[in-house]
Amino acid sequence: MKQIIAKFIADEQGQDIIEYALLGTFVSIAAYSGAKLLATGYNTWFSDLGGAVKNAGASAATLGS
Repeated sequence: MKQIIAKFIADEQGQDIIEYALLGTFVSIAAYSGAKLLATGYNTWFSDLGGAVKNAGASAATLGS
């Protein structure tokens, strides 16, 4: 029994697969977080841009009157 347990502990055959799975998980979490931050930044930028266009249109309307 001790030999079976020692052999199981010493076996490193599946170690590479687990490492690649962990690496893929970390990369996907980082990509998701980055995409979420990028989306938030774009949303803020477009909102600010829309406000600036609206204010410019209102200013142009008052100057044209």
